[in-house]
Amino acid sequence: MRKQKGFSLIELLIVVAIILIIAAIAIPNLLRARIAANESSAAASVRTIATGEATYYNFYSGYGSLAELGTPATGTCTTPSSASACIIDSTLANATSTANLKSGYYFQAAQTAAQQFDIEARPGSSSTGIKAFCAVEDNVVRFVSPDADLADHDTCVGKSAIGN
Repeated sequence: MRKQKGFSLIELLIVVAIILIIAAIAIPNLLRARIAANESSAAASVRTIATGEATYYNFYSGYGSLAELGTPATGTCTTPSSASACIIDSTLANATSTANLKSGYYFQAAQTAAQQFDIEARPGSSSTGIKAFCAVEDNVVRFVSPDADLADHDTCVGKSAIGN
């Protein structure tokens, strides 16, 4: 009788089982790495917006919204103005809702008093991040749980700072 070349069904099942075990170990780690990357990007974006707010304040004597810090609707910035100062990129300036995320986060910036502003970054879903970030005029980025209320300036000031 001639010996057949190839693999038996048991050998193939063992290989498939080993691949599935490796995938079960690797996929959660990849998801955690993606969340960590999104959070890092969001914290950097909050810092960029805070620095942009300081620049905007120096030029226009007030703090601006994300739209005012960004580029005009045409997408090109030829003459900066208080309506579109061209300080931050359009992707960040337009990431203001869950429909328009930047690295899984959406952002809000507002002047809360004459000499104060508040910036918030929240994850679009629990699969894109597990922390929310905020900053005020001291340019310190702080983090909280995503469901925490960051409705005002003083709430942000009381939160823990990230390791700047």
